[in-house]
Amino acid sequence: MHRLVPLLSLCCLLLWPSAAMANNITITMNSISNQGIGESIGTIQAEDGPDGLVIRPSLQGLREGEHGFHLHAGESCEIARNDEGIAIAGLAALGHWDPDQTNTHQGPFGEGHRGDLSRLIVDADGVTRTDVVAPRLNTADLSGHALIVHAGGDTYSDTPSLGGGGARVACGVAN
Repeated sequence: MHRLVPLLSLCCLLLWPSAAMANNITITMNSISNQGIGESIGTIQAEDGPDGLVIRPSLQGLREGEHGFHLHAGESCEIARNDEGIAIAGLAALGHWDPDQTNTHQGPFGEGHRGDLSRLIVDADGVTRTDVVAPRLNTADLSGHALIVHAGGDTYSDTPSLGGGGARVACGVAN
């Protein structure tokens, strides 16, 4: 009997290798404003899956509706000043992550920059309950980059500029 348990464990590992070898990270998300970084609004769990990166948001306190959601090039959630000298929430996160230099915004399933993620859907109670899949990303891509939640939805196009998500309202950095 004592030999059966290790054998069964080995069989399970061989039959379900993605579960045994999946990378899983947790990112704390904080509210952000032109005053700086605020309180935690929850976490994002990210895990490599067979169809790409699976993102499981557990956020609260957001406005009901759709919110643009992006991986940004920078590794800071701090405020920064724009060209006009105005303090902007999370501007230190820089622009959307575009390692292929496509300079276009086409959504998570398009050929544009890889920072585009599926919209977050927030229920009437201010909570997210919908997982997001990013087919062109994996957990390693998140390292050293900020995840940003925007105030409004996302058109996944360049019109309006950057999909029209509006102000940055939450941010977290994957270490």
